[in-house]
Amino acid sequence: MEITVRGYRAADVPAMADIWNQVVAEGVAFPQKASLTETDAAEFFAQQSWCGVAEADSEVLGLYILHPNNVGRCGHICNASYAVDSKRRGAHIGEKLVLDCIAQGRALGFRILQFNAVVCTNLRARRLYERLGFRQLGVIPGGFRLNGNRYVDICPYYIELGDGANAV
Repeated sequence: MEITVRGYRAADVPAMADIWNQVVAEGVAFPQKASLTETDAAEFFAQQSWCGVAEADSEVLGLYILHPNNVGRCGHICNASYAVDSKRRGAHIGEKLVLDCIAQGRALGFRILQFNAVVCTNLRARRLYERLGFRQLGVIPGGFRLNGNRYVDICPYYIELGDGANAV
């Protein structure tokens, strides 16, 4: 199975919403608690600086969103979120999404990609980020509430993308 990553299209939104909602329902990685309807998803994805989808054989397997992490004097820092279909995890789809996201962040002129809330128990993601050169900024004790109201730490990460000559 050859997996490619490309910019999303309107026809991808139903699959993207389903995958996004899987991660939200699991309650172990995304801060959101509410699922997206297809209408909400179409609006949400359209508001991002970039959305990429991983696909194979015309099936959407995962996605990412990329957008500024802040405004003004901090607008050169971007943020991203990744979601992989629960049936497809472990096939290095996340790695392809992160690598494409780094390339898109550079192309859009961002200087830094920062993850604000990587849940400490998300070991696969943390190992991937560290292997790709991300640095952990520290620990925010009890910063994430899992389903069941148990609090765990979050670990912000960042990677430098370049000089931001085309900064947003």
